[in-house]
Amino acid sequence: MFNDKTSAFYTLGCKLNFSETSTISRQLKEIGFVKNEFRDGADLFVINTCSVTENANKECRRIIRKAKKTSPNSFVVVTGCFAQLKPQSISEIDGVDMVLGANDKFNLPTLLVDLNNKNKGEIHGCEIEDLNYNSSFSMRERTRSFLKIQDGCDYPCTYCTIPLARGKSRCDTVKNILTNASKIAENGIKEIVITGVNIGEFKDKNNNRNFSLYYSSFFSRYFLKSLSKKFSMF
Repeated sequence: MFNDKTSAFYTLGCKLNFSETSTISRQLKEIGFVKNEFRDGADLFVINTCSVTENANKECRRIIRKAKKTSPNSFVVVTGCFAQLKPQSISEIDGVDMVLGANDKFNLPTLLVDLNNKNKGEIHGCEIEDLNYNSSFSMRERTRSFLKIQDGCDYPCTYCTIPLARGKSRCDTVKNILTNASKIAENGIKEIVITGVNIGEFKDKNNNRNFSLYYSSFFSRYFLKSLSKKFSMF
């Protein structure tokens, strides 16, 4: 259905967002989409938003306007943290066709039925309770790959919206992390950056073991680099 249709992506915010955008891009490739540079226009735009920056709302609107100016008849999907926090507000922005919350961020290939059948501001998956963990990693966009191992946060800091935007802390399994690392290495990428909201909280969801117990296993096979020794959000 979508063979030779084009898609383009814009990521705001952290390296975690970047890894997730890349994964969504590969999902769309599997159903026939061809990836374009954002500036070159596309049939489908996916905008992955951030809620941390002060100008999140303004920046989101600017990118949407830019997409519609480049490709007036395009289908625009907005996802990410800001979409989770303000789905109704974003759905009312002129040019937005679909808003994906945290629960449906990786279900776009299923939800995307017809690029011409536009239901203005259609909202999906903004329930924040009982979120599943979805692994993701970037591939080929840069010389290094960003590999997600953890998502969400359990600390209700007064100033922070992350628990509301990404839900409670949840983690991948070490087995799946190593599988994804192998896929990355097979594509010739020599540096992997582990990323998450709070990777210091990582515990294998199958056996509750701390990530530090597996470091030697990782270093024996790959060169992994963390951007922060304090395990802050990337």
